[in-house]
Amino acid sequence: MSARRQSAVGLALAGAIAGGWLAVHLGGIFLVDIGAETLLLILIAVLLQSWLSTGLFIVAHDAMHGSLAPAAPRLQRLAGRAALMIYAGIDYDRMAPAHFAHHKHVGSGRDPDFHADDPVRFWPWLRTFFLRYYTHGQILRITLAATVYMLLGASLLNIALFWAVPALLALVQLFYFGTYLPHRHGPRAFADRHRARSMEMPRWLSLVTCFHFGAYHHEHHLYPGAPWWQLPARRASAAKRAATSSSLRPNSPSV
Repeated sequence: MSARRQSAVGLALAGAIAGGWLAVHLGGIFLVDIGAETLLLILIAVLLQSWLSTGLFIVAHDAMHGSLAPAAPRLQRLAGRAALMIYAGIDYDRMAPAHFAHHKHVGSGRDPDFHADDPVRFWPWLRTFFLRYYTHGQILRITLAATVYMLLGASLLNIALFWAVPALLALVQLFYFGTYLPHRHGPRAFADRHRARSMEMPRWLSLVTCFHFGAYHHEHHLYPGAPWWQLPARRASAAKRAATSSSLRPNSPSV
């Protein structure tokens, strides 16, 4: 696929994710009345917003790797910065070096996404992961935005339900499917130096869980320049090449 076509697809998908996020975010904060009659609507909206928040992070992640819009690098960086900022006030330029350190030192004590002291248990790893990326600047930016929303008439409860709760759920979703499951230690050894595992699940479930970054995490480490929406095709191509190579390999001589 050409760089221009990849950029067009990547930016279109990023726009759809961001547009959906903004619609749920602003509609929930300013238009939804909290009450017993709206509880089902709120639950659906919060779950949808959590998934879209995960998508915003993945958009920024692809921008870091240059796979979001390779034909438009400036627009790509702008999209990445905007995605992380509206998701949870995260500084893109601070996050990017940490992510590259993860790829360079994956599964070691120098990997900022890895809990070398306890590479098995979920909660200690999540706590370390959260504290490593938390910044006072992030909280300040969120507080300022929430203050503006309240000055415009929004309630703090709506802001919490349609921004804070989905952002925290997305954090757990990203960590569990995109970091913990692929990189935790288990009875099976890792296949290679990338120290990452993929998972077998239907494509629709892979999309719902973590925009393919859980089920296809090993493929991401093998092909970091592939955007999220190309990862299933990368696995399929690799499997096809392996099958072709196996079929062309001469049979061992009989003894």
